[in-house]
Amino acid sequence: MSKAWDAIIIGGGAAGLFCAGVAGQLGKKVLVLDHADILCEKIRISGGGRCNFTNLHSSPANFLSLNPHFVKSALARYPSKEFIKLVQTYRIAYHEKHQGQLFCDDSAKQIIEMLLAECAKGHVDIRHPVEVESISNEAGSWHVKTHSGIERSRSLVMATGGLPVPAIGATAFSLDIAKQFGLKVIDPRPALVPLSFTSGEFDNLIELSGLSLPVRIAAGSKGNRYGACRFNEDLLLTHKGLSGPAVLQASSYWAEGEEIHVDWLGAVEANGQFSCDELFNHEDNRLKLTENILASVMPLRLAKAFAEQKNLLGKKWAEVSKKDRQSLKELITNWSVKPAGTLGWKKAEVMLGGVDTKELDGQTMMTRNHPGLYFIGECVDITGHLGGHNFQWAWASGFACAQSI
Repeated sequence: MSKAWDAIIIGGGAAGLFCAGVAGQLGKKVLVLDHADILCEKIRISGGGRCNFTNLHSSPANFLSLNPHFVKSALARYPSKEFIKLVQTYRIAYHEKHQGQLFCDDSAKQIIEMLLAECAKGHVDIRHPVEVESISNEAGSWHVKTHSGIERSRSLVMATGGLPVPAIGATAFSLDIAKQFGLKVIDPRPALVPLSFTSGEFDNLIELSGLSLPVRIAAGSKGNRYGACRFNEDLLLTHKGLSGPAVLQASSYWAEGEEIHVDWLGAVEANGQFSCDELFNHEDNRLKLTENILASVMPLRLAKAFAEQKNLLGKKWAEVSKKDRQSLKELITNWSVKPAGTLGWKKAEVMLGGVDTKELDGQTMMTRNHPGLYFIGECVDITGHLGGHNFQWAWASGFACAQSI
C-alpha cells in the first residue's frame, strides 16, 4: 500500500491535466494516471494540429445538456478570458478565426507543454502508461489498483473523456466507473460528426464533392433530447454526404429518422449581401439564364445542379413561370434531406451524453451520493458547440473540481 494522495486523477487529457495543475499549485498532493503511451493525443490533433483551445464568446448558450443550466457555475468561475491569460503568460502566440475561435499560431503541442508545465509547478506525479485494474471505496478512502500496486486517495477524479477517435485510445472507462457506483449515464452518441446520406434527393450533388459555401442549417426539434438548432456556418459537400462546420453543428441536434434543413442562401442573406426576394423578382434578371442568376450568390456548379433539378437549366428567367420560380426558391431556401446516419466515433470530435448532471454538484463536479468522487470534462453530459467550447468546458470543470479538492 503506497502513500495516500489528496487526489488521484484518472485521465491525462485536457480536463485531467488542467485540474491536476490547479490542485497541485493549491498545495495538494496529486497523482495522474493514464493508460496511453503518449498523453494528450486529442489535443495534439485538434484544430488541424493548432488546437482551438477556447472561444471568446463561450457561454451557457453554447452547450447541450439535459440540464442546460448546469454549466453556469463552472463557466462563471473560470471563463475563457482566464485561460487566455494563462496562454499569454506562456507567450503562446494565437489568433482568432471564425466567431471567436482561438487557435495557436504554431502548434497544439504548445498547449500540451503548458499543461505539463503547470503540473510541474504543482509537483504533480504523472504516471503513464498505467492500466487501472479496479476502483473501490473503503471507509471513505478511494483505492485505485494498478499493475504496480494500490494507490489511496481522499478524492478520485474521473477525466478519461469520451468515445470519439478510438484509434488514439478513447474508452468508456469513466462511464463504466459511474455505472459501477450506481450513477445514471445518459446514453452516449457521436457529436460534431459528418452525416452520411443514401437519399436519391442527394444524388445530383455527389459530383460536387469538395465544394464549400456558407449556409443556414437547421436540425432537431423541441421534442428531441437536446432541442433544435439553427446555425449560419460553412457546409462542405463530400463523396459520402455532407460535412463542414454547418453539418458538424447540426449533427449534435439531429436524431435518427429526422431531416435536416438547409437554406443555401440564408447565411449570405444574413450578412446583408443581398435580398432573396430581390434575387428571384428583379426585372434586370429577365434575360439572364437561370443558373447564372443563382451563380451570383452561390458557386456556378451548385447553381447548375439546382437549375437542372427543376428542369430550368439553360432557360432565360423571362421564360420561367412564376410557379416554377417559387418552386426553385423553395428548393434552395428550404432544402431538406434525411441523413442515413453519422460517420461514427472514428470521425466524431466529441461525445453527446455521459454522466447525468443530476448526479453531480455543478459548483464542485463532485457526485452527490459519493463524497470525494468527481467527474469532469467530456465524460459528463455536457457537449459544446464547435469552436473551442468543449475545451473551455474541460478547463472550467477542471478548475471547479480542483477548487473543491
